[in-house]
Amino acid sequence: MDAIRKNVTVHLDEKQTIIELSGIVQRYDAEILIKKEVQGSWYEVNLKSLLGLINLQLQNGDVILLESKGKDQQQAIEEIESYFSK
Repeated sequence: MDAIRKNVTVHLDEKQTIIELSGIVQRYDAEILIKKEVQGSWYEVNLKSLLGLINLQLQNGDVILLESKGKDQQQAIEEIESYFSK
């Protein structure tokens, strides 16, 4: 099964938290990665890593690459994309 990749622009409101995102991600068996370019270098974090999410310092307007691989990869990508697009 090939991984799914999707570019997403981050649009979060003040009420959304990393803890909430972490809870969503934990429901899926798929491996879910987030990649973000910072000053010409790409950083890759497993979305199930709370510390990794904190270190990415996501902000509105950031363009990220979501990558998911596993049996429920399509549902995971769709829900995470929806979370970032509120």
